[in-house]
Amino acid sequence: MLKNPTPRGIAFFTSLLLSLFIGILSYVSHPDILSALLIALVSFCFGFFVFYYALEFFIYRKIKLVYKNIHQLKTQKGASVSNLIQNLDPISGVNDEVVEWAKDQRTEIEQLRKMETYRKEFLGNVSHELKTPLFAIQGYIDTILEGDVEDKEFVQHFLKKAALNGDRLSMLIQDLENISQLESGELTMQVDIFDIHDTISDVFDSLESRAAEKKITFSFKEGCDRPFIVEADKNRIRQVILNLIVNSIKYGNEGGYTKVGLYDMDENILIEITDNGIGVPEEHLPRLFERFYRVDKSRSRDEGGTGLGLSIVKHIIEAHHQTINVRSAIDVGTTFGFTLTKA
Repeated sequence: MLKNPTPRGIAFFTSLLLSLFIGILSYVSHPDILSALLIALVSFCFGFFVFYYALEFFIYRKIKLVYKNIHQLKTQKGASVSNLIQNLDPISGVNDEVVEWAKDQRTEIEQLRKMETYRKEFLGNVSHELKTPLFAIQGYIDTILEGDVEDKEFVQHFLKKAALNGDRLSMLIQDLENISQLESGELTMQVDIFDIHDTISDVFDSLESRAAEKKITFSFKEGCDRPFIVEADKNRIRQVILNLIVNSIKYGNEGGYTKVGLYDMDENILIEITDNGIGVPEEHLPRLFERFYRVDKSRSRDEGGTGLGLSIVKHIIEAHHQTINVRSAIDVGTTFGFTLTKA
């Protein structure tokens, strides 16, 4: 009967019990039924007023204020919250709301801790990636300065190595700038209508000599060697395809292949780039698109690159409001798949 009571209900039952008790005491002291009833009635009226006033103005309104503040902290919508509070019973709901709010705060704190860990890891990776080419350049220059400067071949050899590390440093800075622009939305997509099949063929041609070094062959899957018209930023999508195919060459096996599949998915075109390379362990797949994340750090750096390629790929695809995924198996190969809007 007293489930989810209001201040008026609490005041009524409390006053009723108190007036009955006082009436009984009065009747026991002076056995006059009319006097006892009158005293009980006065006690009830006075008690009801006192209890109701105390509950409403000193307790209930303060709980209501706490409840409202919790809603404001959770939703940041003061106007809508004020309307919502009038239709709620704060005493029955405030405990659940406090518990839920505490859980939200705990979750937010855990996320902040994860972000702090990620930030420290990212700064450490940036520092390491920048130091590597800088130290190499400094070492080559110092070697030239301290060596036999009359030996032109010696100087030429070390200058070429210094230049290669300079290019790597420049590429790293450019990739970091691209990611920053993509994340902040400063880098807008210039949408065109084009044949994605032609774009992939162009990338095949540009990487043919690099693939030939490992005797890797390029091809389209059966039924996919035909036009597929999409609506996207042609230059950015070419960068995505270039990065993914270069990745398949880096980690492909000698004499292997890279195949591209194109599939009509009603409103979208699905592009899949598959190789039969070394594959990626399953535990590494969730982090594969993170900045500077490398499955095999020593081999990745030997193969070149900044460690930002897949992160840039993911950002470009998401900037097109599309998705990218990866599946892989050790010694079987890897497949990257992403979608683009069909024109």
